[in-house]
Amino acid sequence: MSGTFERLNRHSKPLLMALSLSLVVLIGLVDFITGFELYFFSIYLVPVALAAWFIGRGSGLFISSLCVAASVAGDLLAGARYSSPFVLVWNTAIALAFYLVVVLILSKLRALQNQLEERVRQRTAALNAEMHERMRLEEEILRISEREQIRIGQDLHDSLCQHLTGIALAGQVVSEQLVNSPAQAEQVNHIVQLIEDAIELTRRLARGLHPVEMKDEGFTDALQELAAGISERSKISCQFECPNPVSVRDPNLTIHLYRIAQEATTNAIKHGKAKHIVICLDADENNIILTVTDDGAGLSENFRGGAGMGLRIMAYRASMIGGTFAIARLSPGGTRVTCSLPSGGKVASEIYGREKQNIFD
Repeated sequence: MSGTFERLNRHSKPLLMALSLSLVVLIGLVDFITGFELYFFSIYLVPVALAAWFIGRGSGLFISSLCVAASVAGDLLAGARYSSPFVLVWNTAIALAFYLVVVLILSKLRALQNQLEERVRQRTAALNAEMHERMRLEEEILRISEREQIRIGQDLHDSLCQHLTGIALAGQVVSEQLVNSPAQAEQVNHIVQLIEDAIELTRRLARGLHPVEMKDEGFTDALQELAAGISERSKISCQFECPNPVSVRDPNLTIHLYRIAQEATTNAIKHGKAKHIVICLDADENNIILTVTDDGAGLSENFRGGAGMGLRIMAYRASMIGGTFAIARLSPGGTRVTCSLPSGGKVASEIYGREKQNIFD
């Protein structure tokens, strides 16, 4: 029934009026042929309702008048006789009043439906605008976050590392001057070694915040360094695997994939208490696939239900590069995070590309 209504709605009003008039003529002929003993009062409601609902109140009133006229004329021509002209007038008035009531009710219902549809359209447009604005704000938040990470990473590398390097060189000079005090020289050398360890740690932190050369082999190297850094800092086994050569030339794609791997490994350590993590980057003819698998406690239902902001950020990053994001709990324990995107995929929004060139503007 709804399909029929939709098809009729697509037709023009002149065509619907012609259909209503044709129905009046057809029903009037059948009414005349069958005689005045068979009552077609309710059958005439079909063209009346059609005109009132799909064309308008005026058309409904016009068709109602024609239906009453056709009914009365058909009965009279078929031989109907009344004891008094008042009976004919009364019957005609009753039929016309009934049709008018039907027309008014249908017209009101049609107006209410149109208002409801208009409100739905307005609300849908408002929701779409709100969704677009929300997506824009989410992109802005990610862009700001990435920009600040880049800024901090560069400051650590260019400022703090250089400052620590200067301190280490000064310490070496002091150590060389303590030729006659071997014990003090050893202490100074120990301090210099601690400073050099701090320099290396700072450089690793800087690379984590702002990994450079994130294209082709540089991307796989960055993931390899990520795994090595996790193994060293967290004292757990973290391996990087790349069974097939993977070429990712767009730096915007690589930064999103790198951040997904970063967040997935952080979740594995923090929430899953994993002892072994495998970061795998693979590719086939159609897709690039990044997976992070751990042997931790697995994903709890509460965390799965949306309590973790990290999951939503990873899923959002995957959607921005045209990929799909999935997370699964493994048996008997562990979690696998998967991000798959078409080999020819492009970033839907250039969220970071415009910022990197003028990061300090």
